[in-house]
Amino acid sequence: MERQNVDQVFMERAFHLAALGREWVSPNPMVGCVIVHDGLIIGEGFHQKYGEAHAEVNAVNSVVNKELLPESTVYVTLEPCSHFGKTPPCADLLIKHKVKKVVVCNLDPFPQVSGNGIKKLQDAGIEVVTGVLATEGEELNKRFFKAQRTGLPYVVIKWAETSDGFVAQKNGNPLAISNTTTNITVHRWRAEEAGILVGTNTVLTDNPQLNARNWPESNNPTRIIIDKNLRINGDFNVFDQKQNTLIYNLHKKQTDENLEFIQINFEEGFLKNMLSDLKNRGINSILVEGGPQIIQSFFEEQLYDEIRVVKSDMVLKEGVSAPKVPSGIPLVKNYSILNDQIFIFTR
Repeated sequence: MERQNVDQVFMERAFHLAALGREWVSPNPMVGCVIVHDGLIIGEGFHQKYGEAHAEVNAVNSVVNKELLPESTVYVTLEPCSHFGKTPPCADLLIKHKVKKVVVCNLDPFPQVSGNGIKKLQDAGIEVVTGVLATEGEELNKRFFKAQRTGLPYVVIKWAETSDGFVAQKNGNPLAISNTTTNITVHRWRAEEAGILVGTNTVLTDNPQLNARNWPESNNPTRIIIDKNLRINGDFNVFDQKQNTLIYNLHKKQTDENLEFIQINFEEGFLKNMLSDLKNRGINSILVEGGPQIIQSFFEEQLYDEIRVVKSDMVLKEGVSAPKVPSGIPLVKNYSILNDQIFIFTR
C-alpha cells in the first residue's frame, strides 16, 4: 500500500476515536490519536472529557511496550498542544518518548498553539507530516475552528414542520409533529451542541425542558433563553436549575446556582453581541430551536452555519407557518426516519 494511503487509513482510525468524545469535550476540540509500529497499532486514545487527559496522553499510556515508541509513528487529528493549560503540553510528552514521526491532520488555530506544537517537535528532531485528510478534519472540528477563527459559536438552526409547512396550531399551541424515533435523534443533536437557544414565546407556549433526556448518558447543553422583558416566571421548566441556564434580558443581572440573568442591549447587533458573549463563556456551538421569529432574525443577520428541517407527513391545513430556508443554501444531506424526512443544509 502506498505511503499516502497508509497514512489515511490510520488517520481515519484517529477520526473514529476522536468522534467518541463529541458530547463531552467542548469547548475543546475532538482529538484522536493512533500509535503505529511496523504497520501495527500498538496504542490509541482520544480526548474523553474536557479538563481530562488529551488524546496523545491516553494513546501513549495504552502502549504496553514503551520501548517501541522511538521507532513508532504517531497519528493525531490535531496539532499536539505546546502550552500548559488544564494539562501539560502533549508535544513535550511525544518528545520525552522520542517518537520517530508525527502525522497531523490539522494545525490548531488556538493562538497559544498555532504551529508552535509542530515547531517544538521538529526542533527535537522528530519528523512531522501535516495536512493528511485536512478537509475531513475541518469537518470533524468545524465548531471549534469556527469559534477560534471568528469569535462566534457554530450555529445550527432546527425546526420541525408538517408536510404543508406549519410548525404549530393556528392559536400558537404546540403540536407533536415528528415521530418518537426522530425525537431521539433530536435529543442526540442537543447533546452534541454546547448550548440550546429559544425565545420567550417558545417557553411560554411549550414549557420545554431543553435537555437531552432521550439520549442516554448524554451531556445536557446550556439552556439559552432570550427573554427581553422577563415575561417568563419561575414556574417554568427552564428555571429548575438542573442544568446551566442563561437568560438574556434588558433589565436584570443576577447569578444563582446554574442560573444567570445577563443584561444586554437589544439594539442593532444584539444577536451578534450575544453570540460573542456565548463564545467567551466557552460555548462553541448552539442549537437554535425556535420559534419562527427568532429563526428569521438569525437568517436576516446571516448568523447561522447549518439548518436542519424535520418534515413529517402530517397535514395541518392551517397554523403558524414554518420558516423558509434562505435561497442559495445547498442541501447536503437528506434521509428518512420512519415517516419523517430530514433535510440538512449548510452555508
